[in-house]
Parts: sequence; structure tokens; C-alpha cells
Amino acid sequence: MKLARCVIDKAITWTLVDPDAKIVRPIEGSVAAWGPEVTRGEGARALRFTGAAVPLDQATLLAPVEPINRVVVAGANYARHLVEFGVAPPEQPIAFLKANGALIGAHDEIRYPPLTRELDYEVELVVVMGAAPMSHDDPLASVLGYTVGNDVSARDLQRSGPPGIGMDLFAAKSQDRSTPIGPWVVTRDEFPAGHPALRMTLHVNGEKRQDGSTGDMTWDVPNLLRFIDERSSFACGDVVFTGTPEGVGQASGRYLNPGDVVEARIEGVGALRNVIGARR
Repeated sequence: MKLARCVIDKAITWTLVDPDAKIVRPIEGSVAAWGPEVTRGEGARALRFTGAAVPLDQATLLAPVEPINRVVVAGANYARHLVEFGVAPPEQPIAFLKANGALIGAHDEIRYPPLTRELDYEVELVVVMGAAPMSHDDPLASVLGYTVGNDVSARDLQRSGPPGIGMDLFAAKSQDRSTPIGPWVVTRDEFPAGHPALRMTLHVNGEKRQDGSTGDMTWDVPNLLRFIDERSSFACGDVVFTGTPEGVGQASGRYLNPGDVVEARIEGVGALRNVIGARR
């Protein structure tokens, strides 16, 4: 199934999406109300609908994350991405939080943060949690599904941390209205069992900049989830960005500019298409 969070007639609601028929059906309740049952494999039987289907083009796609949920970002998870940064591989995963206010929908304009001149892109597989507490013996059993993220980053701000303190990941990754995610959550049962190995690409103005596979992660999804949950336990609806492959703008010096069209795509999941807004 494909589950999207939308605005329909000025009301925010989760929906069941039929991309072929180009319709959505509004769902009753928050992800916490039906997420655990869907995660356990109940499918559409776990959903209660609140009205008739609506044409997809009459629904505005939002980030498929409720404001009460956490946004966790895992970094340094692709070896060749570390090579282009000149960074040695860490001995364990790296994770931090992103502000919910940074998130935007699959087709929203990306705000150009006023403090940066080095705006970068990062296509990422995003894991959506559907059940808690998470089983450490089988972390994937708690995964509702997957969506697409573009972890837009202000690289000059990222490097601006005081000497001896480290990177300023908050400034780099939590700028308001800068991080597209969506277009929907594709439930885990649509993928083969185990860690997903999916092609992921990112284009800027039609030019391919990133082309990798989620199968190349240093720490796969189960290991990332276990590492994070041991430090701060998941709730239903939390999301995890899982890292990006090589090809980012910092490696080439080719950063994003106002008016650029950025398209991030993961096979079997979906695509984001966002325009970079004006500098203000």
C-alpha cells in the first residue's frame, strides 16, 4: 500500500493512494491509530475510511510525518561518500535529530536558507516506524514502510562548528522548510524480506548527480534501527534518514542555486521534485 499525508479541503488527513487511478481515500485517525496493525500485515483491513475517494490532483501532498514524531538522521553510511569528503569510516553509526520544521512535501519549494551560500543535496531512503516497542531481534518487523528524502544541507554552516567541538549539524540540517520527504510511505510488504536494495538517483536540472543503491549502506536498516533504539526508543510514526551515496555538491563544488529543479527518486518508492526558492 501507499499511504500519504495530505491536505484535502483545508483539512490534514492520511490517505490511501492509488497512483494508477490517481485517487486518494481519506483515512480516519493518526498513524498511531492504524500503523501497528498495518505493520503487522493487516493491510487495508486495518484502515477505516472517512469519505469517498478524491482525485489525487485535489490533494496537496505533505511530508508523511506527524509533527509529534521524531526525525532521526543517520550519517556517514556510504563508504564512497566518505571518500569524497576525505573522512575515515567511523567505527559505529552516527545519528542525530532534525527539526520537524525543516520538512516539506514532495513538490513544495525548498526555502533557500539566508545564512548559507553552499546549499547541497542528498537523496536518502527514509524508514518509517510503525510499531513500538521495537524488537531488537527483528527490527524490520517494526517498520511500517519506506519513503524518499532529500536531506538538503548547508555545508558552510556544517563546517562552522568551533574547533575541537565538531560539525554544526543542527544549523546544516534543520533549516526551516528545506527538507523534502515523500511523496508517500510504501508499506514494507511491497518489498522482498530483509534490508532493501533499491536504486536511488538525484538529478539537478535534468543532470544526474547521484546514482547509487541502498544495498551499499555500511550499516543496513536493521543495524541502524537497533543502534538508534538502544539510545532513544522509537515511537510509531518516527522516521529515519539512512544516509546518502556519493555525488553530493560539496565534492564537486556545484551547489544548489535559486531556480534549480531537484529530483530525487528511489525505485519502488517514488520521487520528489522540488524547486529551490529565491535567496532572501
